[in-house]
Amino acid sequence: MSFGVEFAPSPEEHDDANNEPLDLVDPAAPNLSPSSGTFLRAAVTLKDQVVQATWEGGHDSGTPTGMVLDPTVYTGLLGTAFTCLRSYEAAGNRQDLVLCAEIVDKCRAVASASTRHVTFLCGRGGVYALGAVVANLIGDHERRNLYLNLFLEVAQEKALSVGPEEGGFGMSYDLLYGRAGFLWAALFINKYLGQEKLPNNLLMPVVDAVLAGGRAGSSHNPSCPLMFRWHGTRYLGAANGVAGILQVLLHFPLCKEDADDVKATLRYMMANRFPHSGNYPSSEGNPRDKFVQWSHGAAGMAITLCKASQVFPGDREFRDAAIEAGEVVWKNGLLKKVGLADGVAGNAYAFLSLYRLTGESIYEERARAFASFLYHNAGEFATAGHTHGAEYVYSLFQGLAGTACLWFDLYIPENSRFPGYEL
Repeated sequence: MSFGVEFAPSPEEHDDANNEPLDLVDPAAPNLSPSSGTFLRAAVTLKDQVVQATWEGGHDSGTPTGMVLDPTVYTGLLGTAFTCLRSYEAAGNRQDLVLCAEIVDKCRAVASASTRHVTFLCGRGGVYALGAVVANLIGDHERRNLYLNLFLEVAQEKALSVGPEEGGFGMSYDLLYGRAGFLWAALFINKYLGQEKLPNNLLMPVVDAVLAGGRAGSSHNPSCPLMFRWHGTRYLGAANGVAGILQVLLHFPLCKEDADDVKATLRYMMANRFPHSGNYPSSEGNPRDKFVQWSHGAAGMAITLCKASQVFPGDREFRDAAIEAGEVVWKNGLLKKVGLADGVAGNAYAFLSLYRLTGESIYEERARAFASFLYHNAGEFATAGHTHGAEYVYSLFQGLAGTACLWFDLYIPENSRFPGYEL
């Protein structure tokens, strides 16, 4: 199996012929929902298959698979490393850590040749962040410091903290390719290594640059304080749009003015839902009510609104909107892809976020229903809808590695986190 060498396209560019939902799964159907232990065993087995297909198959023979040429979390080999980390956290097998470190080292050798992207999901930031975290877990402080220093070199890049881009040029702000994606990588490091490992005086200038860019981009619309363009389009979703950027900003200490702008932007997005379905447009002014997934639409918004509800507990509207977005995901049913970006696994995480927010078991049951469908059908659906061929079948965001992570997270749903989006 060969894997592409290019960075993943925008989810908006994916063929949407397979986005029509299937019928809903009945959570109470007999023999449908595996136990937590069964999910864990299935996740370990699927993780092993992902490793075999993306790493061992070529690594052992000395001719690594083409996936090595894509050193990203999103569609590349680093997604396999991330899945190994999740496997270690759920099952406790230290060999997963060792394997993760080996894969990250290979990705570093490839990523160092490309300076284009610095994000967690699609750039060097992910390689260095994951490398530092895994080295720390293993107890290899020399390797941890190596990766931290490489990450700090990225943090010094002037494009990160300059003001609003001019004329559409400069570094973008989105999660996949822009400044928000770099900030997420920094948050990931601090989660595992301590909050002061990358201090706020290093990161807040980048946060300020993102806020400044959002204000400059909202000049056309006074009712929306923050707006961003990606390749000329004002996307609203998690991957390349406002929801993903706000998700990251919500993790930082914001002054009242900045917090008010974040809240007002969320309210603007909530006010512009499609009136009949309650779904969210993929981009500002887009009349097509088509996407209900993490990349675009209600699934990604549900997760961001859950975070907003936690940060602003006094604003009940965000909690209510998160619940409503979750209802949209449930009523829309099952997508015809397996992945995190635009498939069943990604949408299941909306329910896990709602479960952690509300504590209501119905959301865990809904996540299990989606995961159960994958348990019975993932093999059949793994290759469905891939306009780029079979090379993404085992990737984290487009394929089966994301399904494995979902099953790992269902072992202890209280600890679940959408890979590369929640912390």
